[in-house]
Amino acid sequence: MDRPAFEALVGRAMDSLPAEFARLLENIVVQVRDEPDPGTIRSLGLDPAESTLFGLYTGVPLEHRGGYYGNVLPDVVTIYRGPLLRAFREPEALERQVRLTLLHEIGHHFGFTDAEMAAWEERA
Repeated sequence: MDRPAFEALVGRAMDSLPAEFARLLENIVVQVRDEPDPGTIRSLGLDPAESTLFGLYTGVPLEHRGGYYGNVLPDVVTIYRGPLLRAFREPEALERQVRLTLLHEIGHHFGFTDAEMAAWEERA
């Protein structure tokens, strides 16, 4: 799948978010990158030779923002195209995983625990 088609897939996943979540996504950017760099993978305590990432949230979760929070760059959700395309070759499986990856990274924005995100992803 070429990059424009993949970006369209991510766009459809964004459009499918429930309205109550979409309203809370102010000052957040979703971007597509081809591959996670090894330094990013290592910074998460993973081995780049054995692990990869489908997505990454970078920012300050909503629960950690106080009255001081403002005039900051947007939080970023990065979706990594290469790992997703290699792991999910069937279009339906890829589309489902892109949506789940997006939900997972947005869950970090909301400050969800891993258990809460697993339950949320299961419902999705």
